[in-house]
Amino acid sequence: MSTLEKPVVERPAGDECWCCGTPARPGVHLGNHPEVVVCLRCARWLGKQAAAVEDRARSGPAVATRNALRAVRGQVVRHGWHQHPAVGRPLRWLGRWLP
Repeated sequence: MSTLEKPVVERPAGDECWCCGTPARPGVHLGNHPEVVVCLRCARWLGKQAAAVEDRARSGPAVATRNALRAVRGQVVRHGWHQHPAVGRPLRWLGRWLP
């Protein structure tokens, strides 16, 4: 574990995710702000957003591929395909592992 990573800490039942409001047990606490807790689902989303911001300053084939995958993800969400009864579950599973 690097010095920047904080361990996942279980907190009392009253903790709610600051992003979506759901109970965040276990949750991720933000460094110098232990009062801020984010659920694991929102933490993954924040990580993907942070990676996209970092990619803005980079170039190359890997960055182009990640940006193309992000564009496809955007189209899937805009059209609601991730909620489709037949293809929704595989798309959500795939989305969890892609940038």
